[in-house]
Amino acid sequence: MIREKQIEENFINKLIELKYIYRPDICDRITLEQNFRKKFERLNRVNLSDSEFNRLLEEITDPDVFASSKRLREVNTFMREDGTPLQYTLVNIKDWCKNEYEVINQLRINTRNSFQRYDVILLINGLPVVQVELKTLDVSPHRAMQQIVDYKNDSGNGYTNTLLCFMQLFIVSNYSNTYYFANNNIQHFKFNAEEQFLPVYQWAREDNKKVACLDSFAEQFLPKCHLGEMISRYMVLITSEQKLLIMRPYQIYAVKAIVRCIEENRGNGYIWHTTGSGKTLTSFKASTLLKDNSDIEKCLFVVDRKDLDRQTRQEFNRFQENCVEENTDTGTLVRRMLSTDYADKVIVTTIQKLGIALDPNNRKNYKEQLLPLKDSRIVFIFDECHRSQFGDNHKAIKEFFPNAQLFGFTGTPIFEKNATYTKVNGETASYKTTKDIFEKQLHAYTITHAIEDKNVLRFHVDYFKPDDNNPRRADGSVKKQAIVETILSKHDAATNERRFNAILATSSINDAIEYYRLFRQVQEQRKLKDDSFEPLNVACVFSPPAEGNPDIKQIQEELQQEKIDNEQEPERKKQALKEIIADYNRQYGTNHVIEEFDSYYQDVQQRIKDQKYSNKDYPHANKIDITIVVDMLLTGFDSKFLNTLYVDKRLVYHNLIQAFSRTNRILNDTKPYGNILDFRGQQDAVDEAISMFSGNEKDVARRIWLVEPASSIQQKYKEAVAGLRSFMQSYNLEFNASEVANLKGDEAKVGFINHFKDVQRYKTQLSQYVDLTDVADASVVSDSQSEYGFTDDDLLAFRGAYLNLAYSLKKKREKTTEPVSPEIEDLDFEFVLFASAMIDYDYIMDLIAKQYGGTGVKVKLTREQLVNLVLSNSNLMDERDDIIAYINSLEEVNGKTEQEIKEGYNHFKAERYAKEIDSIARKYEITTESLNDFINGIMDRKIFDAEKLNDLLAPLNLGWKARAKVESALMTDLIPLLKRKAEGEEISGLSAYEE
Repeated sequence: MIREKQIEENFINKLIELKYIYRPDICDRITLEQNFRKKFERLNRVNLSDSEFNRLLEEITDPDVFASSKRLREVNTFMREDGTPLQYTLVNIKDWCKNEYEVINQLRINTRNSFQRYDVILLINGLPVVQVELKTLDVSPHRAMQQIVDYKNDSGNGYTNTLLCFMQLFIVSNYSNTYYFANNNIQHFKFNAEEQFLPVYQWAREDNKKVACLDSFAEQFLPKCHLGEMISRYMVLITSEQKLLIMRPYQIYAVKAIVRCIEENRGNGYIWHTTGSGKTLTSFKASTLLKDNSDIEKCLFVVDRKDLDRQTRQEFNRFQENCVEENTDTGTLVRRMLSTDYADKVIVTTIQKLGIALDPNNRKNYKEQLLPLKDSRIVFIFDECHRSQFGDNHKAIKEFFPNAQLFGFTGTPIFEKNATYTKVNGETASYKTTKDIFEKQLHAYTITHAIEDKNVLRFHVDYFKPDDNNPRRADGSVKKQAIVETILSKHDAATNERRFNAILATSSINDAIEYYRLFRQVQEQRKLKDDSFEPLNVACVFSPPAEGNPDIKQIQEELQQEKIDNEQEPERKKQALKEIIADYNRQYGTNHVIEEFDSYYQDVQQRIKDQKYSNKDYPHANKIDITIVVDMLLTGFDSKFLNTLYVDKRLVYHNLIQAFSRTNRILNDTKPYGNILDFRGQQDAVDEAISMFSGNEKDVARRIWLVEPASSIQQKYKEAVAGLRSFMQSYNLEFNASEVANLKGDEAKVGFINHFKDVQRYKTQLSQYVDLTDVADASVVSDSQSEYGFTDDDLLAFRGAYLNLAYSLKKKREKTTEPVSPEIEDLDFEFVLFASAMIDYDYIMDLIAKQYGGTGVKVKLTREQLVNLVLSNSNLMDERDDIIAYINSLEEVNGKTEQEIKEGYNHFKAERYAKEIDSIARKYEITTESLNDFINGIMDRKIFDAEKLNDLLAPLNLGWKARAKVESALMTDLIPLLKRKAEGEEISGLSAYEE
């Protein structure tokens, strides 16, 4: 097997071929700084004294990645010793191709708390801007990513106090697979509790074919001018979040295509980028690059609804603070279009305002006011350009602005087959297709590409099959009562025990109202019969009768069904919506009114998104489980924590894809796919939509888009359980969780980790299949349990054994003093598979209250089963010792309420913590007060402070050897307490002390 050193040497030779200058003499901090000084003085035509250069280094070395990145791209000022200002740049920002590009390897940066060595670094004008970490073929690049994160978490690391603060990109590769990602400050740069790493990309060609091999990646991504272009043009600095983004390959190709089309004045064009692919960032970058094109007078980014106007404006301003102002009315839009202010060159507006501005019958004569712009070159970029009303505005724009260029973004283009038809002069006519309006497709990135790239999820579609007790009605639809009962029975499974939430799409406002009332009625009846039943939080949103309100009329422009519905019995619908909003106010403690509908609508959207918070941080009572809609939220709305769509509505073509795509935003392995439960039997429509928008043959597309049937995953689950059993037997151990502790050697332990991960992964997928309640499917599950002797209790016990072993191996790997075996080095623990949204702090406290309190409701759980629940969930790892100790301290029956149980636990935990702190203070002969101050200082900033530790131990007057020993022992005792107190939040700088 090729060694890492050989991969590194070959890579450097490849860079030399690309005209990088290899500098083996740059190997430490001093030589790095000396080289930068030469490049800086040459670029800025200046000779600095030693003291000036040292002061310059001090000024530009900033641990804030965002601040350093801005400095890299700007003209800066330095005051020289004689008091004169020096205007300088760190690189040639006007032409990045003209910078000097060098490559160094095995750079060592020594600091007080870290001793780090970097495989390969690329320098631009002497500044380290790209770091490449290499691994051998048998090691996952994921480990290199983790290594970089560990380096950045070390206290006082080189990224914070040397020229490494200018690092922009990281590249990781095991030669066959290569990835890249942007540098960021610690809060944006880590594996978080959900195991979501910052965006990681593979480079791709324009046809979306991946460039994975390191040699090919170097040839396409690392040519000097291309790398300079990536850093200068296709990285975005998000001011509001102090964060760096780098664009995905398909976004870059789309921007280049638009800019090239404009520069060459080659007419119109459209971008087919699937829903969820980041079209807003693409359009933002295209718009901002046009700001510097003097041939372009204005660039208008046009959306078609007020809420999307606000959303897009917020997104643009997120990418660049205050780059787009609000257009409160058409008059403001017209004034900004006529403005010569550079800030007004890019404008976000709605198509409705634009239509009014170009309406010759408008009494304010906006069209006449715009005459000075008539012959100017104006660029219009349309979001979701397939909207039906766009055809009418297209003609008005082209007639008034003959030199305009129009570009459209769409995830679902209009082809002849899915064009909307209407009557014109009594004859049937079709709206034009996307190609008719925009002339040519400039770039395509379909949902098939996105699924293959894991940028969006696949779909699990279950077509509800009514039985003899719930037959379909004459029109083929299922009775609403049966649908509500079915949803209530399947919702917890579909949403991973309410970790996620759902939308119910209905065919009319009347249906939405009826569903809302049915949910309330059925849930009240269930609660009366079963006190343990936990009702779902159900909201409902549809637009009210417009009654001349321009905001509602604008909202309804793309809500055709709601617009039509509101023309019939408007007062009845208005009254129903008032009742729904009143219920909502009682549920959530809000005070919305129908007259300010938009405020209510925004609140509903936010609560759907607030599902991302744990129930401990944000109680479930504040969230929404199901939102009943007609047209709203089925396009343009994104939430990673929405995973299920219930469909009692006819959907076809692009409307079907748009609605389904609400569910398929990527999160992690707890969300394996988007769930669709269809009550209309629309399999033919689904197949046709897949064929139309896949860019592939239907059969191929179906395999990519749709997950395997439940029976297939059940078989894989059975095989995984059988594999785990065989593995345990191969080590002469019984198939029992308690025997995991008897596995000896790294190979055996890693083998168990990998076998049980497969079991849990398939179990997680199975648990979210909404069709598992079918008799045939249910029998397979029971067969698997009986055949392999693997019950739910067994699964929990094995999960607990897995977590104990995985955490111990993780700590072993994180030790800095001893090397670990290759098996452990390459191990991905995937703790997120073992985190339950349902079994959280509140759930456990509720069970304790039911088991030992005075609620009058008993659960059939032994103390051992309750403890196993705690041990088997990774989201409780930081508190599990405290919770288990509390459970064991309780008497069988204590008569306490759930609130008293919670208060008792907090008191128990505080008392236990205080005793441990007091014991540690006495052990090291320091005061409890000073130790608490030290710990509180760490908790405030979530950073270990070595100087504060010095201050804490100073009164002991120890020699340096004795002090080092005491320091190590004290931190070993404190780290478990610090992690418990942090409750899952990362504390940087502890890795040097962890064992």
